[in-house]
Amino acid sequence: MLREPAEGELEPVFSTLAEPRFALGLETIYEGYLVHYGRPRLLAPADADTALVLGDYLYAQGLARIASLGDVRAVGDLAELISLCAQARADGHDGDGAAWAATAALLGRAELDGAREALREDGDAAPLEALARGAAPGERIEQALAAHARLVG
Repeated sequence: MLREPAEGELEPVFSTLAEPRFALGLETIYEGYLVHYGRPRLLAPADADTALVLGDYLYAQGLARIASLGDVRAVGDLAELISLCAQARADGHDGDGAAWAATAALLGRAELDGAREALREDGDAAPLEALARGAAPGERIEQALAAHARLVG
């Protein structure tokens, strides 16, 4: 299932917004998200069933890596992110990029509940994007969101 990545394709997307200790776990979870909903950077599952299992496996591996750091709030934030993005996609709402950016930038700080609720209940990603922009440099947010748009469409 491994594939040869194109030049520049292995650049991190959202981990550049997070504390370095979260980088590998966050990118592993994001790769699982791409297996489910986008164009994975490293993998080419043979069929939809394989993609489902592989994406879930990557979620679990990334969460286990974050859990090994002992930061329960960060694990909770990432579990909420996975759930929120699945619901937003099922409901046909945009905003997964803002959810990823805000979660990465504020991972483990317990500052996302109200903004997540706006996306969950109203399909409004603006509060999440505002949180992300307030927590990380603007150029890094723009780069992450542009890379996400290329990978997810």
